[in-house]
Amino acid sequence: MGLFTLGEARTELARLRPVLDEVITLRADMVELSAALVPGGEPTSLGGLPERKAAEARLNELMTEIQETGAELKGVAPLLVDFPADLDGVPVLLCWLEGDTDITWYHRADLGFAGRRPLPADAA
Repeated sequence: MGLFTLGEARTELARLRPVLDEVITLRADMVELSAALVPGGEPTSLGGLPERKAAEARLNELMTEIQETGAELKGVAPLLVDFPADLDGVPVLLCWLEGDTDITWYHRADLGFAGRRPLPADAA
């Protein structure tokens, strides 16, 4: 897949919002279902093992859908999505973290999340 401009990454993020929201919901459902399935676990109205397996299958579908856009799903708890880009000739990843309202961070591809910085004002 190619590189995203900041505008393209923001457009793709907006298109992915319903998918990302569903991932967050499924993540919580899977934790609750998993806790209910351990011996002595608190029962849940969400169901049991069949529902846990269905949630896992759906989560895998959604993760694939995100990856197929060219975005990189880096984590699910918290949800972290990177968009490969170029910033002043340097390979970077435009970084969206669950809770962010927009893409306003980036990090060099070789530094990872620990190198996360705010986008320069002229990047918009």
